[in-house]
Amino acid sequence: MATGASTASGNKLTRWILAALVLGIVVGTTLNYTVEDTTALVGNLGLVTTTFLRLIKMIIGPLVFATLAVGIAKMGDLGTVGRIGLKSMVWFMGASLVSLSLGLVLVNLLQPGVNLGIELPDVAASSGVVATGLSLQEFVTHLVPTSIADAMARNEILQIVVFSVFFGVACAGVGDKAKVLVDALEGLSYVMLKVTMLVMWAAPFAVFAAVTAAIAKSGLGVLAVYGKFMGQFYLGIGILWVLLFLAAWAVLGRRAVALFKAVREPTLLAFATASSEAAYPRTLAQLEKFGCSNRVASFVLPLGYSFNLDGSMMYCTFAVIFIAQAYGIDLTLGQEIAMLLVLMVTSKGIAGVPRASLVVIAATLAQFNLPEAGLLLLLGIDHFLDMARSATNVIGNSVATAVVSKWEGQLRAEGEPVPEELAHAIEPITSPDLRT
Repeated sequence: MATGASTASGNKLTRWILAALVLGIVVGTTLNYTVEDTTALVGNLGLVTTTFLRLIKMIIGPLVFATLAVGIAKMGDLGTVGRIGLKSMVWFMGASLVSLSLGLVLVNLLQPGVNLGIELPDVAASSGVVATGLSLQEFVTHLVPTSIADAMARNEILQIVVFSVFFGVACAGVGDKAKVLVDALEGLSYVMLKVTMLVMWAAPFAVFAAVTAAIAKSGLGVLAVYGKFMGQFYLGIGILWVLLFLAAWAVLGRRAVALFKAVREPTLLAFATASSEAAYPRTLAQLEKFGCSNRVASFVLPLGYSFNLDGSMMYCTFAVIFIAQAYGIDLTLGQEIAMLLVLMVTSKGIAGVPRASLVVIAATLAQFNLPEAGLLLLLGIDHFLDMARSATNVIGNSVATAVVSKWEGQLRAEGEPVPEELAHAIEPITSPDLRT
């Protein structure tokens, strides 16, 4: 009964998000044509989206810490943690290589930057994006938190993961003496999932505000100007989704279809808000409902948010070569392969950086002596590109989590009922009565 109600309510929320997306396109287009200066209007609409994203962000730190620490504590030994971590990283590196390579191949075949047909920004112009590449020293410094409170405050997922691993292993080592603490953290994880369901009902308003603001500011005309580039990028995203589905099918069989259906709501939310972070809590709940072990999902998913951003990585190679093509700069095969290897490293661990893809691209342009001004070609449409990147990041991490769960023998059989406590935690709120 609870599962049926949850599914119906989840479908209802998905329909509301879709309706908000369509309505936002209509209203945004109307405002773009009828309002001369949309600056104030866009700013006010941005408050709605910002408030929603802040509500989501307040959940992520406690949720990642609680679920991951409990999962590791229940694993019981460091060897299990290491095995799951190794399997996860093997998948992440393979997916990264495929994503980057796909972007590189497509942009060379389709050549969206050739004969662009618009005036190029002066090569001396500044994009305003700070190019920050992560050196080994900076990566290690960024990896280890100086304080868990600071990491929580800044939503540094990777740092929270590091602390949670140590904390969970320590709880497992203490044994029964830590049982009360582990039980309390498990209770916290269920509470945070319930908070997520409450917050999620604000999602349609955030989606409407985000889409309306983006189109009211830039108009649909910007999509026509960059139609060739956007169309080819979305084609690449579609191909990447097919490859991810085939990879899931190879491991999960026909359950791959059920997996993609299970995560359609968080994927849609990430697409509409252009934020994969906004979809994290709901993705975790849906993966556990699908059958992934809590201990595996709570470990692999947050790790994936730092190391497995498939959509963002494909965009990096696609965008860098696009800029080179626009300015008529030919790169040798050796340079392009070197760029791919550089991006394999620089794209890791910066998930907490706003517009992380642009930051990585700026660093790569500087390293290969390409004009930074080329980023100005992308800034006007980056929101629409980020929608596809964010949705793909959710799909990629969902597949990774399900695959590692299967490899670990921690994926519930199809048709096996959802554990009662989990069904209770992920059941959406369907009425103002918050009692369960």
